[in-house]
Order: sequence, then C-alpha cells, then structure tokens
Amino acid sequence: MSKRFRKKIKNDIIYYAILSLISLLRALNRRASILLMRGVGRLAWHLAIHERKKSVRHLTWAFGDELSKEEIKTLSKGVFDNLAVCVADAVRLPNLVRQGLDRIVTVENFHHLTDAVAKGNGVFLQTGHFSNWELMGTWLVEKGIPLRVIAKRSYDPRLDKIIVGYRNKAGYSNTARGNALQAIVNGLKEGCVYGMLFDLDTKVKGVFVDFFGKPAHTAVIPAMLAVQCDAPIVPVFIRLNDDYTYTIECQAPLSLQRTEEPQVDALVNTQRCSDVYESMIRRYPTHWIWMHSRWKKQPPKAV
Repeated sequence: MSKRFRKKIKNDIIYYAILSLISLLRALNRRASILLMRGVGRLAWHLAIHERKKSVRHLTWAFGDELSKEEIKTLSKGVFDNLAVCVADAVRLPNLVRQGLDRIVTVENFHHLTDAVAKGNGVFLQTGHFSNWELMGTWLVEKGIPLRVIAKRSYDPRLDKIIVGYRNKAGYSNTARGNALQAIVNGLKEGCVYGMLFDLDTKVKGVFVDFFGKPAHTAVIPAMLAVQCDAPIVPVFIRLNDDYTYTIECQAPLSLQRTEEPQVDALVNTQRCSDVYESMIRRYPTHWIWMHSRWKKQPPKAV
C-alpha cells in the first residue's frame, strides 16, 4: 500500500468521523453535547499521548518555575477539557444562533472595539487560538461588526469547505492566507475589521519576540500594516466561564511605535502584540492550545 493511498484513507476516516460528530452534536441539546465532548476530551488526554506530552512540556517551559508537576498536569487536562467544550459549541453554532447567543455570551468594554470601528480606518482585531474564537466571531457579526478573517487553508479541501461555510453563514468572509495582503489593504479602506490570529508559529514572514521568556517566531505583517494603514490593533478575546457561559473581553487599542525606522517599529509593535497574548494566556492558561509547538523555530545561533 503506497504512502499516498494510506494518507487518503486516513483523511477519509477523519473527514467522515467529523461529519458524524457534527450530526450527533447538532442532534443533542447543549448540556448533552458538552457532557459528551468533555468525556471525549478526557479520553483524548489519556490516548493522544504525543499531544498530551507536548502540552505538558510546553506548560512546563512556561510555568515550570511557578507551578509543581502536578499543577502542570492539572492544567494540561484543563486544556483538553476546555477545547472539547468549545468544539461542542462551535459545531452547534447554528443551533446556538437560533436560540440566541446573548443567552450564553456577555461582553466587557465593547466600546473599545466599536469606537475604533467608528473612526473608519479599519481595525485589526487581535485574537488567538484561545477558547471559542469561532463563536466570538459569530457574536461580533451579530452586533454589527464588519468582520473578516484571514486563515490558513485546511489540509483537506473538504474540511476547508465546512469551516469556510460556517464563517460565511455566520456573516463574515474568510480570506485564505498567502494571497490576502491586497485584500486586507482594500478592506481597511472600506472600514472593515480583520480578525488576526497570529499566536502560532507558522510559515509566514515573522520576527522573533519574547513569549514566556523564550524567542518565538511571530507574524510581523499585522504590526507593519497597522502602522502603514493607520489602523488600530484592538485585542479581543473570549473566555469560557465555569458555568459554561462565555465572556468577550475587549481591550484598549495598542499603543504602537511610529518612528523613521519601520523595521524597528515592526519588531517593537510585534513584541507588544506578543505581550498581550502572554498576558491573556497567563490569566487563563487552559484556554490556549498548548499542544502547538510555539517555539519550534528558533533564531540562528551566533557563530
């Protein structure tokens, strides 16, 4: 059996398993879907050994000087648990929208975002792979925020179609990363809000900034465009509460450095964005995807 054929079989199994899960979760009420997915999350923590070890390792790098091994282990379990609940709600978004998102979503300091939008220069909405970012996008669009997102295409076009379909039905457009630069510039001129998730180590133009005391390769384009287009960066995050409601937290626009040295400005401003990520993740460590290899790329060693 060829490697390509094995890969096709694997992708087919994943795709049809996801379709089955979507159908099941949408058929259940919210409480039942959350209970089911919490069970799946706990099972995954035990069975997905590689991902579990990565989460523990990365949490240790970030919090090892502050927390015990047992506390790190508890956080790791919480990461899987939180992600499972968010998957349940993300899959059931059409159901939740019909029932009214305001039943489970509240917002703090929404004026930081609405005031920035009102200025008309467009906005970069800084968020991350943090709690239920898909639900947050849907809620924002319901409240009149002209949201667009830039996202990497899925490895499987069928899954990509599902994800993009979700976003289109929610009312915000999805632009594939890689050919989005001009679209962003044009959209900002129209006053659009671009949701940017640049908290991962991806194959994009970036710089190394500090993240939990270690160099982390971070996308630099948002910070550069924000200065060039005079568009504010407004941090907005969603968190899952203990009672399974959500709170969207809007923060004041970042103070961006603007000098005659754009490369220096890009580094400084990207570090400020990274500091926002670290601050939120420190406050709610189980809300971030610690399975991701955030410090995979490292600066070349000095000779």
